[in-house]
Amino acid sequence: MSGHSKWASIKRKKARTDAVRGRLFSRLTREIIVAAREDGGDLDGNPRLRTAVENAKAGNLPNENIERAIKRGTGDLPGVSYEPATYEVYGPGGVAVLVETLTDNKNRTVSEIRHILGKIGGSLAETGSVSWQFDAKGTFVVEVADADEDELMMTVLEAGAEDMETEGDAYFITCPVEAFGAVKEVLQEAEIPFRDAQISQVPKNYIQLDSSEQGKVLRLLEWIEEQDDVQNVYTNLDIVEDALETAGEA
Repeated sequence: MSGHSKWASIKRKKARTDAVRGRLFSRLTREIIVAAREDGGDLDGNPRLRTAVENAKAGNLPNENIERAIKRGTGDLPGVSYEPATYEVYGPGGVAVLVETLTDNKNRTVSEIRHILGKIGGSLAETGSVSWQFDAKGTFVVEVADADEDELMMTVLEAGAEDMETEGDAYFITCPVEAFGAVKEVLQEAEIPFRDAQISQVPKNYIQLDSSEQGKVLRLLEWIEEQDDVQNVYTNLDIVEDALETAGEA
């Protein structure tokens, strides 16, 4: 899962800038609105909303924003209606990319993605032609400073986790979807804070490209991430350090 954790680590580092933090707040808010709209505003009775709120707090979204988003979702406050849409993409070198969005205008969203693909290379794929290359997994991010590596690994593996990797200043944990609740519960019981918890799309296999092509893919991923409607971006690119330097020079 090295490529998955590397891309997640890149996004975490970029999230420290003010511009990216603003987009993060928007995405956290949208997830809360949609979760509350689907199953109500009760955190105890709505696991998706509870996870969305926990992620929002970990992302430093102010409490008043969280409360307002819940009320928009339940209809107690007026607000925009967002719909989920997933786009499957072939990037440079045939790399697979999944783009998850929450949007109030699907025509606008797909137009923006097509525009990006036209600039850097790639194409929209038919439904199912890319998604089969990924498996849904529960994923958690825990800061290295918040847990001992050996103790954390033992805790999550006993709860059903499949893997744990260290990337930079964070541990990246994966588990089967059915073990998501159990892993989350043991982390909370052990009072180990997690930076993020969600159901992610993890590649079954990874594609290696030369440095130049990898740089193009990373720029593509970053440009897609910058779109307001985009919630998550996943790729089966096996990222290496040389590619990060190539992307940074563009």
